[in-house]
Amino acid sequence: MAQPDELAENQPVDGSAGPVDEAELSTAVAALTDEGVEQKERRRLLGRLVRLEIRERGVKDLFRPKKAINWITDSVTTVAPHIPVRDLDTLMQHHPGLEGDALADRLVRNAARVTAGIGAAGGGVAAVEWAVTPSLLSAPVLLAAETVAVVAVEMKLIGELHAVYGRPVEGTGTQRAGALIQAWAERRGINPLKVGGSVAAAMGTALRKELRDRLLQRFGRNLSTLGPFLTGAAVGGFLNRRATLALGTEIRKDLQAGRKVIEG
Repeated sequence: MAQPDELAENQPVDGSAGPVDEAELSTAVAALTDEGVEQKERRRLLGRLVRLEIRERGVKDLFRPKKAINWITDSVTTVAPHIPVRDLDTLMQHHPGLEGDALADRLVRNAARVTAGIGAAGGGVAAVEWAVTPSLLSAPVLLAAETVAVVAVEMKLIGELHAVYGRPVEGTGTQRAGALIQAWAERRGINPLKVGGSVAAAMGTALRKELRDRLLQRFGRNLSTLGPFLTGAAVGGFLNRRATLALGTEIRKDLQAGRKVIEG
C-alpha cells in the first residue's frame, strides 16, 4: 500500500479530486483487483466507486462520454501507483508448484476471471442499497467505475507477468505506475530504460492521448453491459474476460520474445 506522501503526490491530472477522495478511490480499486473477492463484495466496492464518481464530477458529467472518459483517465492515473503488484516470491507462495509459463497461464486465467466477475457484478449491482436511484445503476456512471476497476486488474497482471519472466518493474510506486500505464495502453512489455520519474512526467501528451483512445475503445465496447439486467451481466462478464485474455496473451508474447533475445 502506498505511503501518505505518495498519495499526496499523485493528484489527478486535472486536479479535480483531493487526497481523501484519492485514498478512498485507490483503496476500493485495489480491493477489486484481489482474486479472492466474493461477488457480493465486488458489488459493494463498485457501489463505492459510483458514489465517488458522482461526488467528484456530478451525475450530468458522467452521462457525457467525453466527461466520463476524462474521469476514467484521471482515475486510472490516480490509482495506478497503488495497485498491489506481487513479486515473484509472493506469486510462487500463492501458487505452489507453478513457475514460468505455467504460472503465467494461471495469472492470466485468474485475472480474466476477476474482470469477468467485475462485469457480472456491474450487471447485478442494482441489488445493492446505495444512495443512488435505480435508474442510474444501468447508466454510464456504473460503466465508468467498472472500466477503472478492470484496467487496474489488467495493469496488475502486466506487472506480475513481468515478475514471472524475470523483468520485475523496479522503482517507486509512482515510477512503476507510469510504466504500467504505458504498457497497458501500448499492449506490450515495459522498457526498463523508460521507468522513472512521476506519473505526471510519464503522462506526456502522446501517452495521455493513447491512454484515452484505448479507454474510449474499452468504454464503448462495454456499453453492451447496459442492456437488460441479466443480459448485461452476462455480456459484461464475457467481454471483460475475452479482453483480459487477449491482453495477457499479447504481453506474454512480448516478454517471451524479449527473454529469447536475452538468452540468445
